[in-house]
Amino acid sequence: QVQLVESGGGLVQAGGSLRLSCAASGRTFSTAGMGWFRQAPGKERDFVAAIEWNYGGAYYADSVKSRFTISRDNAKNMVWLQMNSLKPEDTAVYYCAATRSSGFFTITAYEYWGQGTQVTVSS
Repeated sequence: QVQLVESGGGLVQAGGSLRLSCAASGRTFSTAGMGWFRQAPGKERDFVAAIEWNYGGAYYADSVKSRFTISRDNAKNMVWLQMNSLKPEDTAVYYCAATRSSGFFTITAYEYWGQGTQVTVSS
């Protein structure tokens, strides 16, 4: 019903920045929130950030607060994750997700997922 495509990943040195993009298509009119999750090798997929689609309220994992910023453009069906002051521990595959519910911190609340984009931060 909703298709999500991430882009913008790559290789950066510690302290650098990347901006991830997520383009949504399909039946996006019921979207309540969009989120970013990440999964490092051998690790679980963890919450990174989420944004309320209508009002723009943003939520962040403690590990990325003050460094990452999530934003969205409803008209364009786009969401971005600006990542600054990147650390090697930020290395992971980053996934964009969409939910029709309000449980933005919960991975099970997200019905639609992109295929992910690799972010690698070197020291």
